[in-house]
Amino acid sequence: MGVPGFDLSDLLGDQSQQGHTFCAALTSRLDEHLAAVFSEAEVPTGVAMVALGGYGRSEQCPGSDLDVALVHSPGIDMTGIAERVWYPLWDAGLKLGHQVGTVDQLLEVGREDLEMATSLLSTRRVAGALDLVDDLAGRSLGQWQARSRRNLNQLQEAVAARHARFGEVAFLLEPDLKEARGGLRDVHSLVWLEKATVPILRDVESAGLAAAFETLLAVRVELHRLTGRRSDKLLLELQDDVAVALGLPDADVLMAEVSTAGRTIAWTVEGAARRTLRAARRRGPMKVLSGMRRQQVGPGLVLDDGRLELTSEADLEDPLVVLRCAVTAAHRGAYLQRGTLERLADYAKPLPVPWPAEARDLFVELLAAGVSAVPVIEDLDQVGLFVLMVPEWEPCRSRPQRNAYHRFTVDRHLMEAAAEASRLVDRVDRPDLLLVGALFHDIGKGYPGDHTAAGIGLLEAIAVRMGYEKEDVELLVAMVRHHLLLPDVATRRDLDDDGTIRQVADAVGNIPLLDLLGALTEADSIATGPSAWSSWKAGLVGELVERTSHLLAGGDVGDLVGASFPDAEQQALLDDGRFLVSGEGYKLTVVAADRPGTFAKVAGVLALNGADVLGASAHSEYGRALSVFRVGSVLGGEPNWTQIAEQVDRALAGRLAVAARLGDRSRTYRPVRLAARPARPTVTADNISSTTATVLEVTCPDGVGVLYRITRAFAELDLDIVRAHVQTLGSDVIGAFYVRDPFGVKITDPDHLLEVELSVLRWVAVNF
Repeated sequence: MGVPGFDLSDLLGDQSQQGHTFCAALTSRLDEHLAAVFSEAEVPTGVAMVALGGYGRSEQCPGSDLDVALVHSPGIDMTGIAERVWYPLWDAGLKLGHQVGTVDQLLEVGREDLEMATSLLSTRRVAGALDLVDDLAGRSLGQWQARSRRNLNQLQEAVAARHARFGEVAFLLEPDLKEARGGLRDVHSLVWLEKATVPILRDVESAGLAAAFETLLAVRVELHRLTGRRSDKLLLELQDDVAVALGLPDADVLMAEVSTAGRTIAWTVEGAARRTLRAARRRGPMKVLSGMRRQQVGPGLVLDDGRLELTSEADLEDPLVVLRCAVTAAHRGAYLQRGTLERLADYAKPLPVPWPAEARDLFVELLAAGVSAVPVIEDLDQVGLFVLMVPEWEPCRSRPQRNAYHRFTVDRHLMEAAAEASRLVDRVDRPDLLLVGALFHDIGKGYPGDHTAAGIGLLEAIAVRMGYEKEDVELLVAMVRHHLLLPDVATRRDLDDDGTIRQVADAVGNIPLLDLLGALTEADSIATGPSAWSSWKAGLVGELVERTSHLLAGGDVGDLVGASFPDAEQQALLDDGRFLVSGEGYKLTVVAADRPGTFAKVAGVLALNGADVLGASAHSEYGRALSVFRVGSVLGGEPNWTQIAEQVDRALAGRLAVAARLGDRSRTYRPVRLAARPARPTVTADNISSTTATVLEVTCPDGVGVLYRITRAFAELDLDIVRAHVQTLGSDVIGAFYVRDPFGVKITDPDHLLEVELSVLRWVAVNF
């Protein structure tokens, strides 16, 4: 849009115009330019240029396509006319979504294509014959209304598919501002619904919806300004810049506002859409069928076509009425009628302290409904009923977790964790504690300081208020205290080391808590995101739980025969004495002479071939070294093991300049997209977990050859890597390296440890 004759640089650079004000100014500028082009093209009478879609609504954003159409009377040859109009616009750099046709032809397209039909509902004149524009606008609306039942069904299907594809604005850390549930498109969909039937949005809803829409529109405008293109996904690395552009303190504030707006839009639009669709279904003979669907499902509760409502006979003085409604709705897959929610909000009072046993049982029953409980809890939360039960919940609402490891805001993560835990209740003796612990394990993230420390006190207060006995309160508190213990130890420590198992057993203390933590780890990880749980991690956690349980039951760790490393086959390779490089599937096995730098060179070769290391283990004995690397796919397929094996051979023979080649790759390779807050490089020494080696835990941002750089630092100091466990969490790398000094002993000298830290931090920061 910045070519001579049509320069928008002044408007794009004017930060005083934001949101709808900017869109209106941009629309006006475009109208002037398009009208001038239309005039200069010497268009005959009987032709009009119309704005459609977002341009027609005056919501044009910097990176959006310009939806326009040339409408003409029958009999006019538009070939030369269209070229005279379109080419100057293309030459000006405008991205057109363009149509040419008579009113009848455009309406015919709208009959067959939902996107065209909805776009025509925003018809607005830019230039030319006004009568044609009025005819198109009026008949488009009439056609939409005449085909309302078909259109509503198609629109409902399209909305459901869009939500399934793009997720939710309110709870995703990188939401699509337009297409996700609670995004701008949902507001447009509601307008289209109401045009097909009758306006059904309440005045109080209209005001809140307009404010939420303006919030997302303003963010979308700045996102387009920053990227210079149509980019509706608010990526982590852009959030700080968008916050600055909007004059907000930081990205956390921005994302809280985005989340709140998304929740408001989703909840308001969904309620209004339900009322609109119900009204449409209750016309003619459908009205009789709809009435037959009503059924009494509890005292004062009626289920009507998927909607649960309180009748006039409902006892609103019952302190448990909110929980009774919620449980019924969740178990029947129903939604709570908005009028019912308003009545509950008007009459509800805090539960007695401590809660009656029935209240606690109902709360657990709600969580046990799993995924069906999530929208019900969200409904309660929207009208203040959930916070009324659990006041500690308020600071977690819409709270972002700005890193690529998590995909949800804090509140939604907790709801998802509880839903996942509902699948695992048969693994534990106390399903109720698992569900409650899962819902509140991260409750401290809404508060200042370490979230685990804060969460301990918060859950203790919640559990006491809920009426749990002292022993149960202690178990719930212990679940919060140790909710990261199993995943951290399983993926960062040597499970074949007796000291590791004893440390976990001492921390947990009993089998019931261990089982609760095992199930919580799985639920928490799955709810966190796709990179947080895998068969590899599940196997490690399962092995850790099994070994710790055996020890807590009075057994000896040495009695267990697990998937130890090295296993019998790998040990045989070590004992064989031959050099070996073998790649299969997504695993590389290397057996070579034990020399400082062997592990680093293999890691470097993998990086050269674009194979991200997801996990690695190393073992050395009697001058021989075994290294096993788990890698991710390369361009959607398996790594080229033949090429990798040849390069490993050359690297270990000193005939491949690994560092130099990594430098070339880092200059041409697309950088890893880091979290908005990448991990600060740290090195922590642990001389307690292992009796034979020092555990060096390294955390740093991911990048080209990062594992090579870390282990190259160890090689610089002649450290021997006995074992290594490496994992990529989102955009960060966390590695635990069991190392010994050149004399084969642990590193206990503080000055030596400082040198190790200095070397690692220096190599991690290297820019090849």
